Order: sequence, then C-alpha cells, then structure tokens
Amino acid sequence: MRLDKYLKVARLIKRRSVAKDIADQGRIDINGKTAKSSSDVKSGDELTIRFGNKTTTIEIERIVETTKKDEAEHMYRIVSEIYAQDFSNNSK
Repeated sequence: MRLDKYLKVARLIKRRSVAKDIADQGRIDINGKTAKSSSDVKSGDELTIRFGNKTTTIEIERIVETTKKDEAEHMYRIVSEIYAQDFSNNSK
C-alpha cells in the first residue's frame, strides 16, 4: 500500500493530500530511509513521522484497504513519541 494512503486509512493523518505533502517534504522515514508519498509500506515497517516539534515512531502491524475508526488504532503500534525542547522564554 502507498505510504500516503496508509497514513490516511490508519488515521495517523486526517487527509491523504496532507499525508502526501508531509511525505514529499522529507518528513517521513521508512526503516530509516526518507520516503516519498508513493513509497510502499508493509507489515513490520517502522515509520518515523516529524510533525512540528513532535517526532513519532510507529511500527506497522496490519495493512487493510479500509477500516472503521475504532479498528484503525490496531493497524500500528507506537514505538516512541519525542517532543523537541521548548526554547521559548516563558520564565520571568
């Protein structure tokens, strides 16, 4: 299955067009290699997705063409979520 479609079906990203844009900006890796939106994904692959100050790493457990909202969370397992340090100066 294409990367952009998987991200939408698994409900990791709400719209396929947004998933395509993020992938084509080089913000998604598959097994450590930068991926394009058209890259194929399969069970066992590890995805690293960079959203702003958050980096999420997931492992693909299942691939299905369509799924209901309740079943989407069973398509992957979150390996890690890392938040970049907040550099804003809020202390006075």
